[in-house]
Amino acid sequence: MFETWMNDISPFVRHARIMKSFALTGEWLNHDHVFTYIEQGEAEFFLGGVKYLAQEGDILLMHPFMPHIIHYTSDLPLIQYIFHFDLYYDEQRSKLQDTQATKQDRDMVSEREMKLASICPISRMQLAERIDIKKKFLLLYKEILDAKPGNELMIKSICIELLYLFLKGQTNLQADEGKLTKGWPFIERAIDFINDSFADPLLSNAVISEHAGISTNHLSHLFKKQLGITVQKYVMHIRIETAKRKIIEGKYTLTEIAEAVGFSSIHLFSRSFKVAVGITPSKFAAAQSLHHP
Repeated sequence: MFETWMNDISPFVRHARIMKSFALTGEWLNHDHVFTYIEQGEAEFFLGGVKYLAQEGDILLMHPFMPHIIHYTSDLPLIQYIFHFDLYYDEQRSKLQDTQATKQDRDMVSEREMKLASICPISRMQLAERIDIKKKFLLLYKEILDAKPGNELMIKSICIELLYLFLKGQTNLQADEGKLTKGWPFIERAIDFINDSFADPLLSNAVISEHAGISTNHLSHLFKKQLGITVQKYVMHIRIETAKRKIIEGKYTLTEIAEAVGFSSIHLFSRSFKVAVGITPSKFAAAQSLHHP
């Protein structure tokens, strides 16, 4: 597992966060590596169409441009310790703030950044190692938040230690893991189309299934069986998550956001947002104003 090229790595950590969620978190695509430690809960991670059951104490490492969908499966909220990093420091890439990407952005990543693409993306850690990982991540998180001059070396060294622990914890997959999810090509085509078309208020299962090349009933069955959610609930999730990001940006009115994410009226948007998030869009926006004066 430990190869000579690893002597040359010089990680650059772009972002770290602690995320708490209660449901499907949608599909993500990032231009950098995503290191995720499961602090609590359980979820199915679909990584490039392969399903892995991740539980407390597991680490997942997604290489750049690895599509990943997270399906929450436990009674407890899913708590993830996450940081994004480049395997090698590059001055131009170090200026990138956003971690999200599109499939058209693949030229942003050099070949050397894909050195870890062939490894198993999950490691299961022993109890003693879990304690060590949490301590190291929280120190990494603190150093990033402090943003003191000269702390780059500390952040880099912690990242290398966490990568070492991930590689040390590599294990054989469970019997039902490591295999391409049944029907994944249809699911992926449907998700790609939804991500491109969610702003259309008339987007329907029939239109989505036609573009996926499968019957409406079969697509509905695949979504429910493999992702644990209906097609329209997935569409709603994408709309609400996009709306949240636009609210946080603070550049648009709620009416503009409602139209941009596919709601036919501000009233429908407000009701749907409150059902999904627990508060109205206006209260969510007010909360963001408090946190970002």
